[in-house]
Amino acid sequence: MSSSVGGGGGGGAGAGGGGADIASLLEKAKELDQLRKEQDDVVTEINKMHKKILSTPEMNDKQVDNTLLRLRALYTRAKELCESEVSASSSLVGLLDGLLQSGASSAQRKKIELSEQKKKRMKSDTDTTRFSSASMRSQLDHATNLKGEQVAAKVKSDEEKDEWVVVKVIHFDKETKEYEVLDEEPGDDEESAQKKYKLPMSDIIPFPKKGDPSSAPDFGQGRQVLAVYPGTTALYRATVASNRKRKSDDYLLLFDDDEEDGSLPQRPVPFHRVVPLPEGHRQ
Repeated sequence: MSSSVGGGGGGGAGAGGGGADIASLLEKAKELDQLRKEQDDVVTEINKMHKKILSTPEMNDKQVDNTLLRLRALYTRAKELCESEVSASSSLVGLLDGLLQSGASSAQRKKIELSEQKKKRMKSDTDTTRFSSASMRSQLDHATNLKGEQVAAKVKSDEEKDEWVVVKVIHFDKETKEYEVLDEEPGDDEESAQKKYKLPMSDIIPFPKKGDPSSAPDFGQGRQVLAVYPGTTALYRATVASNRKRKSDDYLLLFDDDEEDGSLPQRPVPFHRVVPLPEGHRQ
């Protein structure tokens, strides 16, 4: 009888230890959940700053400095939260290993494993959704802010040629994700004058801001680009002939099929009329 009672006491101690470990596990899981909520808040703030930058492209030096300092602080906080999340997750793994080694019941292990798997799936799904949604919102907001601006637009495409011209954005529909644009260049006849198009986002490339050279990409010598041919509103493929000294300088470009006296002349094009060459461009 005494032997039997002693055995039962040992089992109770083991169960008690397992219960304590599970309590610690749940407490640590709450800590992890709080970290995730704080990360969401920081990401929201970062997205607000990005939106502010996009909607206010022309800021003075003080505003730029303040914005960059604020963004740096937010990203630093995001980094700290990520490191805390790694630490909390490591603690959870350690507690789980302890439970497994202490002989927690099969039912308990199964319940804990399923719970952890569910949390991982939820975390993965939430991360993907949050960042993809934030990126899409940012793109849609930027597209909306292009109303009234001139952009490069692919107005025609077939197996042999893509036709890109300068157009003005009239409207952007967030539901259909389509631009309504106007070709302001008069055509050869009455029908083609001031023609309107409805185009998907993939057929539009915003030009760099004329008054902000620092925000424009810098294409080096030998880089292929899409640029407005001097004296026209049409864009053609060209190669950068030489590096520029300043970002506000014109590009010297060699346009494809622009041969003159047996060679390609270098033509000056303002930096705000040069954009990256779209992948698969046909000319």
